[in-house]
Amino acid sequence: MAGHGEELRGGSDPEGVSEAPGSLLEQIQAAAFLLDADGRIRLWGAEAETLFGHRAADVLGAYAGRVLVAHEHLALVTDWFQRVRDGAGWSGVFPVRRGDGTIAEVEFRHRRLLDESGRVLVLALAADAGAVRRLETDLALSTSLISQSPVGLGMVDTELRWLRVNPALARAGGATPSELLGREIGGTGGGLDVPQVAAAMRRVMADGDALPDQQVTGTTPADPGAEHVWSASYYRVEDPAGRPLGAATSVVDVTERHRASAEVAEAREQLAMIADAGRRIGTTLDLQHTAQELADVIVPRLADLAAVDVLDSVFSGEVVPPVAEDGSARFRALAVASAEAHSDAETAADRVGALASYGPHRPITQCVAEARPILLPEVGPRTLLRIARDEGAARVLARSGVHSYLAVPLVARGDILGTLSLCRTHTTPRPFDERDLALAVDLAGRAAICVDNARLYSRERNAALTLQRGLLPRMPEEPLALDLAFRYLPAVREVGGDWFDVLPLRHGRVGLMIGDVMGKGVHAAAIMGQLRSTTRALARLDLPPAELLGHLDATAEYLGDSIATCVYAVCDPVAGWCELAVAGHLPPIVIGPGGQAELLDLPVAAPLGVGAGGFTAERLPLPHRATLAMFTDGLVEDRHTSIDVGLSRLRRLLTGHPLPLEETCDRVLAALHRAPQDDVALLLARPHGDLAAAGAC
Repeated sequence: MAGHGEELRGGSDPEGVSEAPGSLLEQIQAAAFLLDADGRIRLWGAEAETLFGHRAADVLGAYAGRVLVAHEHLALVTDWFQRVRDGAGWSGVFPVRRGDGTIAEVEFRHRRLLDESGRVLVLALAADAGAVRRLETDLALSTSLISQSPVGLGMVDTELRWLRVNPALARAGGATPSELLGREIGGTGGGLDVPQVAAAMRRVMADGDALPDQQVTGTTPADPGAEHVWSASYYRVEDPAGRPLGAATSVVDVTERHRASAEVAEAREQLAMIADAGRRIGTTLDLQHTAQELADVIVPRLADLAAVDVLDSVFSGEVVPPVAEDGSARFRALAVASAEAHSDAETAADRVGALASYGPHRPITQCVAEARPILLPEVGPRTLLRIARDEGAARVLARSGVHSYLAVPLVARGDILGTLSLCRTHTTPRPFDERDLALAVDLAGRAAICVDNARLYSRERNAALTLQRGLLPRMPEEPLALDLAFRYLPAVREVGGDWFDVLPLRHGRVGLMIGDVMGKGVHAAAIMGQLRSTTRALARLDLPPAELLGHLDATAEYLGDSIATCVYAVCDPVAGWCELAVAGHLPPIVIGPGGQAELLDLPVAAPLGVGAGGFTAERLPLPHRATLAMFTDGLVEDRHTSIDVGLSRLRRLLTGHPLPLEETCDRVLAALHRAPQDDVALLLARPHGDLAAAGAC
């Protein structure tokens, strides 16, 4: 026997005949000893010395019962030994007396043997009963967990052959455990039996690092029509010496969780799109810009191609049915957006600004005629002919991979304004579905309000601008003793109530007025028109400026909730003077003959419409080559510049050698306002040199 010398271990030889032993027997401390027919100990190994605590030299040749068994159990053991010697086997747990006098529970297996002479021998196998029970419990627990676990569990050897497969893993692979045992993985390419899994197991066996939560997708023979998602983890399995025995895997079907996560992510993306649309759509009241904002929000997050088309009747402001009697509809393209810059698909859409008419069989026409979305999940060549404007555009859409189409009506305040048309190309393989439809309807509804606001604003602004321009003065046909020049710029965003007027008076004098009605839009323009008409009527009475403003103030009180500021000046170019009265307005600037510009220091009364009265006039000299500049606050004030800064800039621009009045107007507007946020009115007056000289004589 090897005894206490060096322990020899087997290994795999080139022929694969022997293998390295496992450690199971070592864990349970299995021991073997041999008895002769009389019960004397004939062989006693090192494991027996460790288990029983008796050295071989002390027990060889002794009766085993007297060495290991307490006196009170000796008769029972002797009877059992006789039965084994006669050919019966015996197994069980029995208390034995160890060499140090302690009692230990030991599990025995006794078997009768015969030597070459026919003599009877008894082989006894023994192990610590506690270790055996623990091992049995561990094995039972492991077997129960593996076989009953809903988690797929399995192990392969170093050659990637299945050594153990539980039912859950077998079902994921579309087989039974017995069908998988001994089979190498990675060959069928179905379910979990894919090269990806085999590569992961090779990796963990090579470097020992676990690979947790690796996603595997595929179908199973039991459910071939649905794609499943599994979360697989891989671990290397080693013996106590660190040698790899194979690799283990645990697999959980997370298909439903994956779908739920995808739905949550999609819902979050939809909410993000809606929030983004709220921020980005309707930043201006420009109709075309608003439509482009809608298209840009949708592409590429919901569609690969988007077009916004508005009914042509919307631009006319008329309330008419969306389709004609023959079922056709006329659209004007407002915006196009494509996921791919300068793509052919974008050129297939109607050119922005172009007018197109589509018949009743077209989806876009059906969309506005029936006021409902049109969803075409699958689009083929024949359907493309109904979507595109012509055959050439249909071919372009086909080359771009358009495979799904969605049209949503733009409805605001009960009126149908147009459509939002969406396409998906090969860039987004998934076709439109009901969830996409619901999101598109939501976005289109929000955008339609912004589009309608822009439409209504544009209509009101055009009306106000038309009214205001119609009320602005025309230069008198009769010659005046003043050179005049004026400029009027409506606000970029919303027209206000700025106005000015030139009034021929008796004896060669000229009345000049400039004013500003507080407020915007048609209402302000209408008030402005009434004040201007009243001023003209009062001026015919040749009233002095202060008295005229008093009557105008009384009139303004009857014009509703309105306030206006103004300056009225009566100029006598021949006599060389100018009398002015101010109602809450910025005083004019006078540029002297030497080119020095000064803001007039005049008494300023309350605006018209307040009813405070107290208007005071002041007469100032207006010599030859002097210039009177009257203006509204839109010229010198904006969001970023205070009125004092604006006045200083205007004075600097007007200071210097006198220029022609038209040139002066252009110079001032170019420097101060290219795109005013408020109406701008500027009126310049300069006495004729010959008339002024004649008056001096």
